[in-house]
Amino acid sequence: MGNCVICGTSADGPICSSHEQDVLFEFEGNRPQQLTAGRYYKGTVDGFADFGVFIDVGKNVTGLLHKSELDKRLESLDWDAGDTVYVQVLGVRDNGNIDLGWSIRQSEREFRGKLIQDAENTYLSDEEPKQSASERSETDDQSDATESSEPAPTTDGSGNAVGSATIPEHDEPLERVAIETLSDRVGEHVRIEGEIVGASQTSGPTVFELRDETAVVDCAAFKEAGVRAYPQVDTGDVVRLVGEVELRNNELQVETEQLDALTDDEEATVINRLAEALEDEARPADVDLLAEHSSVEAIHDAIKDAAGAIRRAVIESRPVIVRHNASAEGYAAGAALERAVLPLVREEHARSDAQYHYFDRRPLENGFYDMEDATKDATNMLDNRERHDEKLPLFVLVDAGSTVESSDGLDLLDIYGAPHVVIDTQFPDENVAETAEVIVNPFLGESGKDVSASVLGANVAAHINDDVREDVSHLPAVGYWADTPSEYVELAEEAGYDTAHVTALREAVALEAYYQSYEDKRELITDLLFEHAKRDLAEHISEQFRTKLENELDTAEPNLSVRGANGVTFTVLDTEAYTHRFDFPSTSVLLDALHRHDITGRPGGQNVTLGLADDEIHIRSDVGVNVRDIADAARERAPEAGIIAVGTHDGKVEFLRGEREAALDAVIESVSERVN
Repeated sequence: MGNCVICGTSADGPICSSHEQDVLFEFEGNRPQQLTAGRYYKGTVDGFADFGVFIDVGKNVTGLLHKSELDKRLESLDWDAGDTVYVQVLGVRDNGNIDLGWSIRQSEREFRGKLIQDAENTYLSDEEPKQSASERSETDDQSDATESSEPAPTTDGSGNAVGSATIPEHDEPLERVAIETLSDRVGEHVRIEGEIVGASQTSGPTVFELRDETAVVDCAAFKEAGVRAYPQVDTGDVVRLVGEVELRNNELQVETEQLDALTDDEEATVINRLAEALEDEARPADVDLLAEHSSVEAIHDAIKDAAGAIRRAVIESRPVIVRHNASAEGYAAGAALERAVLPLVREEHARSDAQYHYFDRRPLENGFYDMEDATKDATNMLDNRERHDEKLPLFVLVDAGSTVESSDGLDLLDIYGAPHVVIDTQFPDENVAETAEVIVNPFLGESGKDVSASVLGANVAAHINDDVREDVSHLPAVGYWADTPSEYVELAEEAGYDTAHVTALREAVALEAYYQSYEDKRELITDLLFEHAKRDLAEHISEQFRTKLENELDTAEPNLSVRGANGVTFTVLDTEAYTHRFDFPSTSVLLDALHRHDITGRPGGQNVTLGLADDEIHIRSDVGVNVRDIADAARERAPEAGIIAVGTHDGKVEFLRGEREAALDAVIESVSERVN
């Protein structure tokens, strides 16, 4: 028995089961079967194949990191043979083949410790931890004190040396320096002041993330192996730190010699300095919208506020999680925000992998932020706060978050105090997003009928980071399937994207959004939307989109039924009987196409397209009906059908399967009554 090097609890060895995935293992065994599934191992790139990368995790022990396990395309990896990498062992097969998984942590210091695993045991590394300057000073002082019979240096209650005895002598008192200047001060002793924004305990030192008004840097403090240094200092404390600037694995780090929490006037001075700098830095540049568009101009202030909230999160070392609708316009908007935020994350943090820790983009398969999505997010953010002392993230809901379907999910975030921003073009239900930091919705301005999510996402992105304005200027046009406003067509053409190319992008992204909609596809979407050189890729995927959609339209057209009521023409497709429901296109995309292409060819009057399944009816209309109103009226006509609404404009109604025909009749009558 022993004690966990991270939490100190009793364990069968140096690590408990709860923290096995938090430490790095170096494998010194000689057979694959000696590896432990689930653990993260240090490895060396052995070679490449079309299907993945071979990684040596020990002497004569090689596993395969299949390309499907990567978070990027195989050809995008910047690994070379012989490079040190970090992987997870997913499992060892009976024949000895090792399946490896991707590790987002690609730096040894990102793990909370390092252990050696041989054929039989797991134990702490035999390497002596590097002695810090404060320890050398303390050792020297104690040695001098012993030899001269003088008292030893003063220590705090946790054994950390305090007072002037811990600081190497300098010719003059150290002046405070800004963290952004540390790259020019490698090898120097410095004094920095700021807020602790993260603290993690490794099997060696404690690593504090310290932020001042200019940047963030990691500061390593050592007491003894696996023991928390300066336990009286925690995340959120304002501190003064003295240490030596070093380069470790080509990344800046300060070797801590003294760390003091500030109080009273000193604390207030630093807090005010940070607040003023944060306010100045987070304030978006005073830039114009991408195009003159009255519906967007009416909410320009909200766009600037949303950009400011996102910029502030980056500066505060708060992760930004973009949750967007899994549609072409949702992906375009989310990708625009990603394009703007990632450079700011890289500028703010010295860590090479910071963009994977402080930004994530996750599509919403159903187009709403429901309890399932919120529960997953809450679980992840609480785990990250517990394991890595991360701040709760800022959630940015794109093309979602304004209707009652998202209310429970948003309430869950609010209970935990996780801030969120809503950027949405759906007609809002009353008070749904009232807990949001900022709401960007054109229906809260003059009108939202001609605004797509991609328009809002691209405009917010341009205000977050004006350097990407030209990169995202074509994206507003990607979000329109028909009647694209001329200003956005011109904007795309000026950026080098003609109408045919924009159409190909829209269709390609829509197809990719359908398949594996729970993944962000960061690299693929980047190639499609931002790489002119990859135009052939968009054309190739777009051709698949058109082929699949046209085949489904050919199947649907002979099976359409047409009904009239009060001067309204209803085109009804039984999607349960006459579509391939588990392949592209989705019911929503198919109905949009049916309504857009006016399959019936009936001129004049109002046209409504209905997709009828066993327990739901999707509604598409020329004028955009509010399904909340339709459901209320239909319930009165068919009280036994259990009719409820999902969405607002052109959404769907759900009903009990046994009341299918009654529900359809009630919906048709209710729609015709409100369209005229």
